[in-house]
Amino acid sequence: MNWATVLVVSARILEPALDISRLERLSANAWRICPQGNMRVPAVIFADEDLIRAMDDKVFEQAANVACLPGIVSASYAMPDAHGGYGFPIGGVAAFDPAEDGVVSAGGVGFDISCGVRTLHTGLRRQDIMPIQRELADALFRRIPAGLGSTGHIRLSPNELDRMLEGGARWALEQGYGEADDLDRIEEHGRIVGAEPSAVSDKAKRRQRDEMGTLGSGNHYLEVQVVTQIFDAQIARIYGLGKEDVVMSIHCGSRGLGHQIGTDYLKRMLLAAGQHGIQLPDRELACAPIDSTVGRSYLGAMRAGVNCALANRQILTHLTRQAFADLLPEAGIRLLYDVSHNTCKVEEHEIDGRVRRLFVHRKGATRAFGPGHADLPEALRFAGQPVLIGGTMGTASYILAGTKESERQAFGSACHGAGRAMSRHAAKRQWNGRSVLENLARRGILIRSPSLRGVAEEAPGAYKDVSAVVDSAHAAGLARKVARLEPLICIKG
Repeated sequence: MNWATVLVVSARILEPALDISRLERLSANAWRICPQGNMRVPAVIFADEDLIRAMDDKVFEQAANVACLPGIVSASYAMPDAHGGYGFPIGGVAAFDPAEDGVVSAGGVGFDISCGVRTLHTGLRRQDIMPIQRELADALFRRIPAGLGSTGHIRLSPNELDRMLEGGARWALEQGYGEADDLDRIEEHGRIVGAEPSAVSDKAKRRQRDEMGTLGSGNHYLEVQVVTQIFDAQIARIYGLGKEDVVMSIHCGSRGLGHQIGTDYLKRMLLAAGQHGIQLPDRELACAPIDSTVGRSYLGAMRAGVNCALANRQILTHLTRQAFADLLPEAGIRLLYDVSHNTCKVEEHEIDGRVRRLFVHRKGATRAFGPGHADLPEALRFAGQPVLIGGTMGTASYILAGTKESERQAFGSACHGAGRAMSRHAAKRQWNGRSVLENLARRGILIRSPSLRGVAEEAPGAYKDVSAVVDSAHAAGLARKVARLEPLICIKG
């Protein structure tokens, strides 16, 4: 039985499947939940029939609940990798208009604020890596602190931590971590404006003081990958990708700080919702009006969390360059792009012929802006934004390009990965970490991790088929397939 079969069977055993008879089919890859009860707008789920049938019913429930929130615009959306989360489904997208009493929700951003993927060119080919594959895996594992509660060599004073929360990747660059050209290839050019370190609790700051430049645990990773297939040669050339090229992908976020911000503000928002007369369909959807004291405070803290994640990935890029320099001095580590998943960003979108300023929540979803968008680096603008889709340690990852159609359909959003098909507890019951490592090693994939339990939790079979998710996103017009990447080395948190 292959991974894909295992995960679908397991998912159906562990969670009630979504009843598609409750959905209106819009196309081969889009389904609608018509407004009912307190829903203010429809909910739309992007997925092909196989994916929609394998989804847990929590996706239906949560997507419909999000559609009940004040000020929501157009629809509540769920991406092809959607599964149940906290409040919003993971893979959920929703935009709110402050002019219509719109809200901001910590559950709509998630606990791992600005968790994201950064993909780097190495200037190397497969044949350059394979003779020293084991040595490179060991060097990266030594350089990159990974695992639950992992700490790095950086210790930030309270003042310096506040500077990091305001400066993001730009702060990291000032400290000597990275190259100036990196900033052009990061969302917000490495620093989101409006961060308010004073809105972040002391407890959140204490949790982060020793965690800069670390991967953390869960589904976070640093992976050496090879390009095995090109789907769009023109866009691949613009992105600088060719078959057999070796790239690096880093997946991590704001570590303990982001989690604590989410915890702190969910409590405050639960009180604020009642004070502002907001009827919550679920306590996990605690929210506050965008222009309220709590809403503004959360946005300031959340933006500080975004900057923390951007700084963290920038430091990890520096550590990666050092590891490569030790073994492969000819490597040229250049940033392709850095995208964030769990965010709320102020964006302008055309709705019914009118441009509106909206607060777009993406939880387990990435921006996917199309060609010509002003926020894209000039060198990439013709092709559209790189959309970086992470794999599952033993399966492929993908690079896609954002589309104009995505901007019209879902505020320029796409999926962010494969999406879990079973819980971590269920994965541990089904797989043994050592056997997962041995199986992947036989396939030529070297894993380095401080935790065999963590490896079992992240077994490839615990996730949906990433290729099916990507094919559905492509067919739905959310993003366009550009390249397929397969892992050679994975440093796992």
